[in-house]
Parts: sequence; C-alpha cells; structure tokens
Amino acid sequence: MREFFIKLGKIDRRVIYGIIALGVILPLLKPIGLPENITPPVKHVYEYIDSLPAGSVIILSIDYDATVLPEVHPMVLAVLRHAMVKGVRPIGLGLNPAGTGLGLDAFTKVGKELGKKYGKDFVYLGFKPNVSATILGLGENIRKVFPTDYFGTPIDSIPMLKNVRNYNDIALTISFSGSSLPENWIMYANARYGEKIACGVTAVMAADFYPYLQTGQLVGMIAGLKGAAEYETLVNRLFRKLGLKRPSVIAIRGMDANSLAHVLIMVFIILGNLAFFAAKYKEEK
Repeated sequence: MREFFIKLGKIDRRVIYGIIALGVILPLLKPIGLPENITPPVKHVYEYIDSLPAGSVIILSIDYDATVLPEVHPMVLAVLRHAMVKGVRPIGLGLNPAGTGLGLDAFTKVGKELGKKYGKDFVYLGFKPNVSATILGLGENIRKVFPTDYFGTPIDSIPMLKNVRNYNDIALTISFSGSSLPENWIMYANARYGEKIACGVTAVMAADFYPYLQTGQLVGMIAGLKGAAEYETLVNRLFRKLGLKRPSVIAIRGMDANSLAHVLIMVFIILGNLAFFAAKYKEEK
C-alpha cells in the first residue's frame, strides 16, 4: 500500500491539471445536480414573491455591469421566471448605465421564453441617472421620473402601468448589484416610503447587507453564485410542479463545476500528503 501511495506522489502535474479541468468543464456541459441547501435569505425572497397575488407589480433594478455578470445575471433570470410564471408583473429599470443592455436582454429573453406580452405582463424603463433623486421620485410619481419607457412609449399608454403611480402600487423592489448601491434603496425607498426591499449581490458584498436583514429593512437577499443556484433550484421545483419545461440552469452548472473542482483539489491534497508520509516512512526504514 505504501508503494502505491509513493507512486501516486510521482504523478505528472499535467495529469492533475487535466483531471481538474475535466471536473470544471463536464458539469458546465451537463449539470450534475448536486443538492443545494436553501439558505433563509434566499428562501425569504422566493416566498415573498410566491405569496404575491397575480397582477402584483414589482421592480427589478438592474444596478450591475458585465464585471459581475456571472454571479448576478442568473439571479435576475431566475427571479423573472418566478415572477412571470406566477403572474407577478415586473418593471425593469436601472441606476447603472452599464447594466441597461443586460437588463433588457434578461427581460426580453424570459418574456419570450414564457410567452409573455410586453406592456401587459412586463415593462422595461431603462436607465436613469442620479440615484437618490430617481429613488425618491419613484416614491412620488413614476411618470415624473420615467415619462416614457426604454423604447420611447409614453407611460400612460402602457396598460400594465395604468394604475401604478408610486411605491404604494409596487409590492417589492429588488436591487441587483455588485456594489453598495442597494443601500440607497434601503435608505430612501424603505426608510422614507416603507417600500419592501430585497437585493441580489455578489458574494463579496453579502456581508455588508446582513445587518439590514437583521433589522428587517431587507425582505431577503440572494448572495453570489450560490444564492443564484439556490433560487434556480426553487424555480425548477416550481416549474416541475406546474408541469412546465425546466428552464436553463446557469448558476447550478457553475456551482456544480465549482463544487466538483474543490472536491478534486481536496482529494489530491489528501493523496499528496499520504504519498509524502509513505515516502518519509520508507526513508526512515
């Protein structure tokens, strides 16, 4: 047995790199479906949206850019699928100019995927500068902040927004960001107008928002690729329950690859240590 471990210690490092590369690539091509433990912050966001009656309106604020797309974009897609399949109508807008195209892509993709009609089931307003003024303005009258949608259509001519004036008519606002920008939604929309706020953020930013969860200023939080995978898992369960075709699982694929790569690295660390001690024991003998 000692000789076997000694031989393992002499494996060419290129073989190890190749095995780890396969461990990353294969789950991306075909997800393994490793079980995801659903954390309370993610579950709270899902349950809040799930509890809304059909016809409710929510805001998805696209406050991120392409640098954090792998972590945050899957969250947006998953939340949009959940909202639209439940009959909850999302409004898309953004406070980061670099995220305008990303938000439009997500809304268009999911709307087409689920056969939803623009202007009736979802609306995209686009980017607006001046973060605080925009958030406060939405609390007074959405038409003063966004007189038209992203495509130049007057707000008053969009059926979905006919009875939407301010936060009183919006059940939830979710800010998706790779920065501290969701704090502005908490400070202005929640603190001043009592709007329910949730956020989807990168893993590295998540620690900054846990205090807001504890104080109840956030309904919930989707954090990092793992949070996105958890939400995808919940949405997949819903689709299966409703007999719908399973949507794409970008975050689940990523977490499968991430988890398998870490397992392989730990295995090689253990084997490397066994090989070291086996060789050392042989030398002492």
